[in-house]
Amino acid sequence: MKRFFTAIVFLILLVACDKDTPRNNNPYLPSYNFSATLNLNLPLYSNLNSNLNATPVTVDGDIDVVIMKVGGTDFRAWNGNCPNHAPTGCSRLSASGITAKCNCEDGFTYSAFTGIGSTGSRYNMIPYHVQVIDNSTIRVYN
Repeated sequence: MKRFFTAIVFLILLVACDKDTPRNNNPYLPSYNFSATLNLNLPLYSNLNSNLNATPVTVDGDIDVVIMKVGGTDFRAWNGNCPNHAPTGCSRLSASGITAKCNCEDGFTYSAFTGIGSTGSRYNMIPYHVQVIDNSTIRVYN
């Protein structure tokens, strides 16, 4: 009986785990596959050398990302478009301090620390991975 119970639990765990499930369930923003290496010594990324200074950047030519250094070697990166709008001219996020703001009429704001939106925003920011390569180089990827 013990083996039967163990086999059932193992089978349930095996079926429940789906490695290919996308992390992005937002109907407005597609899930971009990209990898970009940023040299923090370049003037374009100099804001990322100080803590809690969210910075919008464009990588791979057309992917908008909001990146913020939290402290030490800890960074946060998010999709740089307003998660509550389809990409348009106004949906690119601007940033100030630890806040990212949608430039569309509703003016939703998001925490660049947690990705959580202001009251009324249905979707939160979509996170990206950040790998610290050395003191002056990071890799942002999805």
